[in-house]
Amino acid sequence: MVKTRKPEGITKNLTSYGDNEFSLYIRRAFLASAGFDSVDLSRPIVGIVDTSSDYNTCHRQMPEMVAAVKRGVLQAGGLPLAFPTISLHEILTSPTTMLFRNLAAMDTEEMIRAQPMDAVVLLSGCDKTVPAQIMAAVSADIPAVSVVAGPMLTGFWRGERLGACTDCRRFWASYRAGELTKAEIDEIEGSLCFTGGTCMVMGTASTMACLVEALGLMLPGGAAIPHAAGRRLIHAAAAGRRAVEMIREGLTPSRILSKASFSNALVVLAALAGSTNAVIHLLAVARRAGIDLSLAEFDETARRVPVLVDVKPAGSGYLEDFFHAGGMPALLKVLSPLLDHGAATIAGKTIGRLIDEAPQPFGPTIRPLSDPLREVQDPGALAVIRGTLAPGGAVLKAAAASPGLFSHRGPAVVFESPADAVARIDDPALGITADHVMVLRNAGPVAAGMPEAGSLQIPRYLAARGVKDMVRVSDGRMSGTAYGTVVLHVSPEAAVGGPLALVSDGDIIELDVGKRRIDLLVDDKELAARRDRWKAPAPPARGYRRLFFEHVLQAEEGCDFDFL
Repeated sequence: MVKTRKPEGITKNLTSYGDNEFSLYIRRAFLASAGFDSVDLSRPIVGIVDTSSDYNTCHRQMPEMVAAVKRGVLQAGGLPLAFPTISLHEILTSPTTMLFRNLAAMDTEEMIRAQPMDAVVLLSGCDKTVPAQIMAAVSADIPAVSVVAGPMLTGFWRGERLGACTDCRRFWASYRAGELTKAEIDEIEGSLCFTGGTCMVMGTASTMACLVEALGLMLPGGAAIPHAAGRRLIHAAAAGRRAVEMIREGLTPSRILSKASFSNALVVLAALAGSTNAVIHLLAVARRAGIDLSLAEFDETARRVPVLVDVKPAGSGYLEDFFHAGGMPALLKVLSPLLDHGAATIAGKTIGRLIDEAPQPFGPTIRPLSDPLREVQDPGALAVIRGTLAPGGAVLKAAAASPGLFSHRGPAVVFESPADAVARIDDPALGITADHVMVLRNAGPVAAGMPEAGSLQIPRYLAARGVKDMVRVSDGRMSGTAYGTVVLHVSPEAAVGGPLALVSDGDIIELDVGKRRIDLLVDDKELAARRDRWKAPAPPARGYRRLFFEHVLQAEEGCDFDFL
């Protein structure tokens, strides 16, 4: 019996003309117009996802990265073919890139499936581009290597080192409080983003880069190399070479990702005091991989893993300090007793083997387990909170919050949407005090695509009196670069009838982080009457936003689409 050869290279994913030989013939003809001959087309093909965009400053040097990956692919005997997909930049996308993460994942997955390629190198960086590409790679399940753009280098203002975007928020809060002049905030504006690249603090971009390396889907050391460094291009070329090797090995995401991979990622997330957005993204990736992962596991891990990385917003340093201290390989070395050493990686070695080969940290940015930045304690770096206001769960970044507010009871002041908050939050007539609990609703996935609006500004008149933090509660998200006592991702969200929809001004809300509770102290009879009066929002009229409205899952399930 003649064994049918599996399609590979240029013979994969043929265009459907009803004649496969014609499809291949005309494919070769068109590729000849691009300068590819039979020698080129005999090679395995590595697709390169190019998310270059003038709208994405985080990816400013991506053309150089694409060229470096191509060089590596050619060195290893492959044929590199770059292709574009949606490129999402958090700052230049309305209302939020979270609305389009799933669209980017669909775009990437379908292009991987539709075009001839034996492996793919995923080039990304800004917040939602990384999880979108990993979600796509898991679903497409061909050999895949993640390469991130890397963080910016820090800048300076009047002798003070600073960077996006934790310092953005700190200075903006000072400006709102009247501590900085308009001229001074304008000067700062020109110094915050010193180079191309992602935010140089432990925001979502850096957190996700580190977690992808921890999951084993990135070559060792790639998460923290600065965007502007030559080593970023060296790493990209190595990724191209490794992609060709993975084709020969048949090493796909389904052969790499396991429960151990995600358990290790949770340990790293806690040690980083990483972005709360990573909770949503890891849940989505795990669902795609068919691996059970729950909110409770995030909380349990944070209770036993100390914060080790001294990087803003939980610490004082920046990603380039983390890189010079040894980056992820050195952090994994320190975390060795807490990790599952059997987890696989795209390097063809287990995490345990990579830990054996890794250096010890250089300098204090990566602290030892015996002397952490933040001791193992309740609540840990991150806390998962439930209660009558959040029966499906909510998340608090405890490492960036005020311990004095971990036990707090106060009256609610309710904002119906991010736009309502913008319009009214500084109005003295509201009578907001530091004891109030500011509630933002209709900022969840169904209502608004889940923007980073949860870290509401302190009202200007309170900021001027020295108030730095208040309890804030939202079904939206906040940037990983932000800080404050902000309860996020409240689920179910208000737009689907969650308890957040029933809160009225003056209602008493009680937060007890130690008990992992947030409760609305209103009797059941009154809540039932309010529910009878509640009306669900109308869906968007058409297009992708209607698809998102009708099919997005809640935060505790990763906000992926129910059909994916």
